[in-house]
Amino acid sequence: MNTAGHSEATARRGLELTPFRGLRYDPDRVGSLASVTSPPYDVVVRPDGVHHLQSADPYNIVRLILPQAGTPTARTEQAADTLRRWLDEGILTADPEPGLYVYEQRDESGMLQRGVIGALRVSEPAEGVVLPHEDVMPPVVADRAALMRATRANLEPLLLTYRGDGTAAAEVVERTAEKPPLLDTTTEDGFHHRLWSVTDPADLARIQSDLAHQQALIADGHHRWATYLRLRAEHPSPSPWDHGLVLLVDTARYPLRVRAIHRLLHGLPVADALAAVEGLFRVRRLDTPLAEALEALADASCAGNAFLLAGDGAFHLLDRPDPDLLARTIPADRPAAWRSLDATVLHATLLDHVWHIPEDSPAHIAYIHDTAATVAKAERDGGTAVLMHPVREEVVRDLARQGVTMPRKSTSFGPKPASGLVLRALEI
Repeated sequence: MNTAGHSEATARRGLELTPFRGLRYDPDRVGSLASVTSPPYDVVVRPDGVHHLQSADPYNIVRLILPQAGTPTARTEQAADTLRRWLDEGILTADPEPGLYVYEQRDESGMLQRGVIGALRVSEPAEGVVLPHEDVMPPVVADRAALMRATRANLEPLLLTYRGDGTAAAEVVERTAEKPPLLDTTTEDGFHHRLWSVTDPADLARIQSDLAHQQALIADGHHRWATYLRLRAEHPSPSPWDHGLVLLVDTARYPLRVRAIHRLLHGLPVADALAAVEGLFRVRRLDTPLAEALEALADASCAGNAFLLAGDGAFHLLDRPDPDLLARTIPADRPAAWRSLDATVLHATLLDHVWHIPEDSPAHIAYIHDTAATVAKAERDGGTAVLMHPVREEVVRDLARQGVTMPRKSTSFGPKPASGLVLRALEI
């Protein structure tokens, strides 16, 4: 009996990264490469951020990733029309041959990150190749899927991490970074970006061979990965939808920063939030600057769950939750590491049972990465900012390997790749 096919089918597959012809801005047709870039779609603060980026350059990528129109259908049609027009006008052009792309970010503090951008085979969570660690919101997946269907493009790469071991892929990345780049620009946030293409067959094979034995953690882009899965299921294989655009970073060599994503609770004044937690958490008022309040939060987090509320001109540190409250409100059938997460306590205990706020309603809650912006918006709008302390990457990875997903928007890995440096058009 021939068992070769069976063993090949059941052998564990690793990361399969495929070269593609990147779609990039023609630097002679835009004001500057920096002016057409954007943070990822979910980091742009609406509406101020969108308007600022739109006015920065008429060809800013935000017009594709966050089109502004009256209805969802009009938004996706507008993005598709804009992409077609930019292609026809030569604003965006495809590189002449397929390749993988080495991408570098460096900030003013000297932080350096390098990784590889390519088209990754989309795999189900059960395969254990790409590990999600957060739940997703179905309306956001539906929105991203409609946008990708309309544009037939991957407009921005996801951020995935893996743990390399000083292999040949790293050697190719470092050697490539010594050559003149395809693009070199500094964005207004102070990050310096460089991009190179890798087209040599031997170098491509080295990278692909090394990654074939790796698994990756989704650091940023859970909704876009869920979108890739949905779109792949909609199209008979083989098709271009079998792959999705990603940036893979070896965090053994280039550790990422892990930051918290904060919550802004609309329509819940700080006084009401504090009244509801009286007797359930220890509450201490801090009349200190933001930096000192965050230090107090970090100290409190060492001993257990802790949160910082803001929006009334002061900071209020919540810690030492009532054990009976946690026992009543947190599901007992999950791993201890999940049950003790700040995000778990926030969503299962505070949002659901104490404040009665639906976590998936934009009318009630917003998720914001920038700490100062969250506080400022709460003070301006009369809501409550809930500031979180970041979880460690090792905790995230261990949970993901157990198949346990964290509450949505639990972490913010960075630095995130800038959108607009390289796109993938499925027809090219």
